[in-house]
Amino acid sequence: MSLELSEPLQKVVDSLSEKFSEQLIEVYQSSGDTFIRIENSALIDICTYLKEDLGYIYLSDIVGTDRYTSDDRFEVIYNLLSFKDQARLFLKVWCDEENPELESVANIWPGANWNEREVYDMYGVRFKNHPDFRRIFMPEDFDYFPLRKEFPLLGIPGSIELPNTTPDTD
Repeated sequence: MSLELSEPLQKVVDSLSEKFSEQLIEVYQSSGDTFIRIENSALIDICTYLKEDLGYIYLSDIVGTDRYTSDDRFEVIYNLLSFKDQARLFLKVWCDEENPELESVANIWPGANWNEREVYDMYGVRFKNHPDFRRIFMPEDFDYFPLRKEFPLLGIPGSIELPNTTPDTD
């Protein structure tokens, strides 16, 4: 099956295939969007190349997912935009369950700071060399990651103090 990419996206795929052939795992389209899955060891090199050489200067979002598999359980997805080419692509990286860890891209796109902290807070994926790595939503001493598939729907009793929901009758 061949991909029918727009000209700017085809140039990106061709350029990445030429420069990083060993680090590209797969390229595919879904719902009209282009996804490129890469080796996590090449994340910084590929992101730097995308920004500096290919014009993907805007990181719109970073999201995490729990694939709930025994191998490469967690996935981090980078939503990148090139305003010059009016093109969007999604860069995907998988992490293992035991020690989910990636390099931070906050030095490439400073806006990644809060997105990476959110992915850590919800899924437990650590970002090495992050400029301000601390929890953003949950308390620092909270030992759980609420968006992991094994996290109970009703939470963990006693893990965090909740406000009293009983109205005062005075």
